[in-house]
Amino acid sequence: MIEIGKLKPEDRADWEILFRAYIDFYERTLSQAMYDRAWKAFQDDRHMHAFGAKLDGRLVGIAHFLIHPNTSAPDVCYLQDLFTESGLRGQGVGGKLIQAICDWAGQRDCGRVYWMTHESNAVARRLYDKVGKNRGFIRYDIELT
Repeated sequence: MIEIGKLKPEDRADWEILFRAYIDFYERTLSQAMYDRAWKAFQDDRHMHAFGAKLDGRLVGIAHFLIHPNTSAPDVCYLQDLFTESGLRGQGVGGKLIQAICDWAGQRDCGRVYWMTHESNAVARRLYDKVGKNRGFIRYDIELT
């Protein structure tokens, strides 16, 4: 049975393994300071939040999310990172994490939950196409650092 909940201090090492795998998946690198910063923010649980998915007590999936204001509707919840151990993809872990975030955001009067993924992420998109609606927006970035 998959259990979803907030990450606890004892989840730190397993969370970092999964988050590093997520960062690797997108061919990025982070300094140890950024992992430490994120973990501290998740433990503070004020501006950034994290849930973990456990199977038989073992952390197998993570989700990072935050609420931000919206100019034309109620506040929204942004699901920034979602990652499931590769051997468990397609078995409900990601869907349960998304549902837990939707429940959490709804309790805080958010109008919606949204996220982005790379167009080549076919495995994740199979789930996302079932639970969400692709509204066709294209993202642009300007790097500042």
